[in-house]
Amino acid sequence: MLSTRQLRYFVEIADCGSFSAAAERLFIAQSALSRQIKDMETRLQTPLFERTARQPRLTAAGEALLPRARNLLNELSKASAMATAVGNGQRGTLRLSHSSTVTISGWLLQQISTYLDQQSGVSLDIGKLSSEAQLEELAEGRLDIGLLRLPVLRQREGIQIVPLFTERLLLAVPHNHYLANANTVQLVQLKNEAFISIPHPQRGGLSYLCADLCMRQGFFPKAARVMSRKTTQLQLIQAGFGIALLPESMQDIAPRGVRFLPLSDPDGESTVALAYRQNPTPLIHHFIETFTTPL
Repeated sequence: MLSTRQLRYFVEIADCGSFSAAAERLFIAQSALSRQIKDMETRLQTPLFERTARQPRLTAAGEALLPRARNLLNELSKASAMATAVGNGQRGTLRLSHSSTVTISGWLLQQISTYLDQQSGVSLDIGKLSSEAQLEELAEGRLDIGLLRLPVLRQREGIQIVPLFTERLLLAVPHNHYLANANTVQLVQLKNEAFISIPHPQRGGLSYLCADLCMRQGFFPKAARVMSRKTTQLQLIQAGFGIALLPESMQDIAPRGVRFLPLSDPDGESTVALAYRQNPTPLIHHFIETFTTPL
């Protein structure tokens, strides 16, 4: 089997037109270069060069080998560069998921664009999962980055959660709701309203936070007849099935028939966090840096 070093020596001699010039460019002794070519010819059982008084000339076998040797060395160089880039986090596919109430808009979208501009060899595969499901997928290695809303009820060993930013909660109502034109709303006013999202018994996130805020005011959210914990809740609100407390960023994707009203309660805020496995790969680490480096 020929070595890549022998192929490189062979191509260099063909390019230089002489053993001495090739040896000089390769920084090896001419005798060592001659031995390597002789070994190649022995392995191939055919001469590759005609040794003449002036300069070596490729034989028919040498002519046949030369373009293939170039291609092999070129592909090897590309493969090496690819492996290095992947190992350094400069190429690959990053698997990211976000909860339904973490909209890929505003600051998040700007940071993703910045990251992709800096890492031209990286692509993103974006999905949507609940906060707890993201932690499970991260722990099992099927997900690289999670964007979720705090709190999460069940922590996973080996998963790092870093708060990114906090945003206001707003009351979302249909345009014909009696509160639709109010300047501000107090949570206590919602005691008899139907909420299209109430907490799942085993999940945290936005619905859990909203229920906690309501319970501080002395009531638990009354469930609407039609409920959803996904972005479809915006359509349910528009259709008049109920109301919801939603983060300010969801205004970016809301249909025109939904009105957003500020709350007068001081605790009406929600935090978005970044989740990833401890000891992240360079690919994941570069993404984390983009989102957590102070401006």
